[in-house]
Amino acid sequence: MPNPTAAMLVIGDEILSGRTRDANMHHLAQELVAVGIDLREVRIVKDVPQAIVQAVRDLSGTYDHVFTSGGIGPTHDDITSDCVAEAMGAGIDVRDDARALLEAHYERSGRELNEARLRMARVPEGATLIANPISAAPGFTIGNVHVMAGVPEIFRAMVASVLPTLTGGAPMLSQSLRVERGEGDVAKPLRELAQAFPDLSIGSYPFLRDGMQGTHLVVRGTDPARLDEAMNRLSAMVVDG
Repeated sequence: MPNPTAAMLVIGDEILSGRTRDANMHHLAQELVAVGIDLREVRIVKDVPQAIVQAVRDLSGTYDHVFTSGGIGPTHDDITSDCVAEAMGAGIDVRDDARALLEAHYERSGRELNEARLRMARVPEGATLIANPISAAPGFTIGNVHVMAGVPEIFRAMVASVLPTLTGGAPMLSQSLRVERGEGDVAKPLRELAQAFPDLSIGSYPFLRDGMQGTHLVVRGTDPARLDEAMNRLSAMVVDG
């Protein structure tokens, strides 16, 4: 049975402008590999409502899971929650359980739960809250869409909260071989290997180090025995051969 599939939607002008470097995709990809959920697509969109709505609809209709990052804070450009609610056909308003989390957090910190901060308690109808042990403002899951903060520390905490609730598949395994040969030299044996092992993913990644050209050859799959077999054949083809 194939592994469940996933996509990630990164939301924010600051990512596309280059002002902020996205670290969340790298973290999510690693975590999904470990639980056997295949990340198939990553899309980045500006803080434009219709772009976000359309992206959520496209991705949620194509993949088993969609993970969003960014746009659920207290400012005017934090529009992700409203856009996801629209995309999923749900109403949205301040929810009592989310408000209670924020009230307790700001009471402990001695700060005011003002109108701007209360925006973070707006949750679509029918959604399940995603815990935020760092700043209390929750994310949420509605349908197959998991809406999380863009701040990396909070995003990681929310991922850790969500993943145990999802059904995964076989974890993706990988083995690699470093050869001091260019991609053009190894292209033919790699093509032959890919034809012999259609159930595995086979890639080549060139490097140039200290004037030396080489290639990292990577084989990925869920069956360790097949990986071993493919790597043994690959070594014979490009090293021994």
